[in-house]
Amino acid sequence: MQTFDVVVLGAGSAGESTASTLAANGRSVALVESLRVGGECPYVACMPSKAMLRSEQARDDTRRLAELAGASSAPSLDHDDEAFRAAVARRDEVAEHRDDAGAAGELEEAGVVLVRGHGRITAPGVVSVDGRELGWTDLVVATGSSPVVPPVDGLDGVPTWTSDEALSAQERPGSLLVLGGGAVGCELSQVHARFGTRVLLVDEGDQLLGREEPSIAGRLADVLRADGVDVRLGVGVERAEAAGAGARLSLSDGTTVEVERVLVATGRRPTTDDLGLDVLGIEPGERGELEVDDRCRVEGQQHVWAAGDVTQRGPYTHTASYQARVVAANLLGEHRTADYRAIPRAVYTEPAVASVGMDAATAAEQGLEARTAVMDVGETARAATEGAGGGRLVLTAVGGVLVGAAAIGPRADEWLAEATLAVRARVPLEVLADVVHAFPTFGEAYEPPVRELAGLHV
Repeated sequence: MQTFDVVVLGAGSAGESTASTLAANGRSVALVESLRVGGECPYVACMPSKAMLRSEQARDDTRRLAELAGASSAPSLDHDDEAFRAAVARRDEVAEHRDDAGAAGELEEAGVVLVRGHGRITAPGVVSVDGRELGWTDLVVATGSSPVVPPVDGLDGVPTWTSDEALSAQERPGSLLVLGGGAVGCELSQVHARFGTRVLLVDEGDQLLGREEPSIAGRLADVLRADGVDVRLGVGVERAEAAGAGARLSLSDGTTVEVERVLVATGRRPTTDDLGLDVLGIEPGERGELEVDDRCRVEGQQHVWAAGDVTQRGPYTHTASYQARVVAANLLGEHRTADYRAIPRAVYTEPAVASVGMDAATAAEQGLEARTAVMDVGETARAATEGAGGGRLVLTAVGGVLVGAAAIGPRADEWLAEATLAVRARVPLEVLADVVHAFPTFGEAYEPPVRELAGLHV
C-alpha cells in the first residue's frame, strides 16, 4: 500500500486546488477522481455557460446596433440554428472539448499522484480505488455535488437535460421547459430564448432566485419576459408524458404544455454517497452535506477535512477555491478559519444580478435591526452612455457598517466587488461615503445610498 500525507477525494475546484497547493509545499498527495480534473466548472458548468451567455449577448447587441449608433441601419443576422451552432463551437473551445488532459498533466508535473477511479474509505487511514489501497494521514473530501431530479410522475420517460447535459448538447430545441428559477435556470432560459427557442420557465416559489432580494428578483423576471421567456411563478410540474419526440407536461396552474425538451435545474445535492464515511463514524446531514468547523475540518474528526459543494456553505466555484485555501493552510501548519459573510453570488444574465451578504429580511431573522437604501442604476451617467436602461442597487446596513448588497445592472457582477470588500472588511459607512468613484462609471451608484445610510445630507 502506498502511503501519502494527504489523500484528496474529488478533483473539482476544491480538490484540485488543495492538492496542488500541498504538493507545491512538499507534501505527498494523492488525488482521486473518477471523471475529470477540474470538476464540472471548466467543462459542463461555469465556463461553457458563460461562453454561451457571451454569444447570445453579442447577438442581442447586434440586433441593437442601429439603436446604439454602431451602424445607420440594423444588420441582417443569420438563422438562429446557424448562430447556435457557431456559439456551441466556441463554447466547446472554451471548455477545452471537455478534455482534462492539460489539467491532469499540470497536476502530475506539480508532484500530485493522480489516481483515476472511485475512491472509498475501507478502514481508518485507508482509501481503496478499484482495489488499489492508498494510505493517508489526512483525508480531504471534495467530491462536489450532483443534479437533483424532482420526483415528477413520468419525467423519466420524456426527453430531459440536466444543466451539465444542456451545456454539452449540440442541438437547439425549438421549445424548452425550464424547471427551476435559480441562477442556472435563469441563465439558460435567456440563452435559449435569445437564440430563438420558445422557453417556458416554471418555479414553485413566489419569486426567482430563491431568497435573494425580492425587488432584484422581480426585475430579473421582467428582463426574462422581455426576452420572450414565459415566466410562471408559484407553478410546478405535476406530470410528464411522451408526446411524439417531445414531452407533454401538466402544470399545477391547470395548463398543459408541449415542448421538445425539459431542462431540470432544481438544484444539486452533495455527492457523499458510497464514500465509506460510516467507516469513520461520519454521518452526512439531511441534504447529504458534511458539517465542518470554521477550519473546514469535518465535525468530530481530527484528520478529515471537506471543501466545496459537499459542505453546502455556498455552491460556487469561488467558495470551493476559498475553502481549499483554508484547508491547505491548516494542513501546512497554519491556523486559518473561513469567514462566509461576504461570499458573492452572481447570475450572469444580461443585465447581470449580483449580491453579497444579507438582505433586510435575513437580518431580521437574526434579530438584527437593519436599514436599507436603494439606487436606480439607470440614473447614472454611465447608463446613459451605454444605452443600458435601468437597474437597481439595494444596500443593507446594520449599525454603522454594510452587511449586504444586491444589484441588477450591466456588469453588476464586477462592480459589486466594492460591496463585497466593504462587508468583509466591515468598512464604516462614513469611510464608504468618502470613496470617490471615477466618472462616468456604474460604481457611482453606491454614492447616494451609502450617504443615506451614513446619515449624510451632502
